[in-house]
Amino acid sequence: MSAPDADSIGSFIHEQIACWNRGDREGFFQSYRSIAPDSLTIEYVGKHTGDGWPILENMWQQNQSKIEIEEVEMILSGNEVACHNRNKVKGTETSIETIEIYCFGDKGDLHVRYFIRS
Repeated sequence: MSAPDADSIGSFIHEQIACWNRGDREGFFQSYRSIAPDSLTIEYVGKHTGDGWPILENMWQQNQSKIEIEEVEMILSGNEVACHNRNKVKGTETSIETIEIYCFGDKGDLHVRYFIRS
């Protein structure tokens, strides 16, 4: 297996956000399973790194009903993509800015790093 191509990476980024915003849990998790069938790690920079599946599950349970994601910018270079997202707290004027780095390996693995502005 080789790292996904630019079209696959772009499609994944847009699809997982669209599923999040629609409340489509199955589609959200399927987008990750399709792009990272072997390994998913997620790092909250400055806090912790771990197995991505329980982290995603917790993220969904804790935040999906409260947050709508606006894609601000996506920059793709090789097998990595950097995304600036605005996480809007529903029913308020509050938003949380994130920079998200996705690094796609050539063995069906994905490492995600979340930089979150508090």
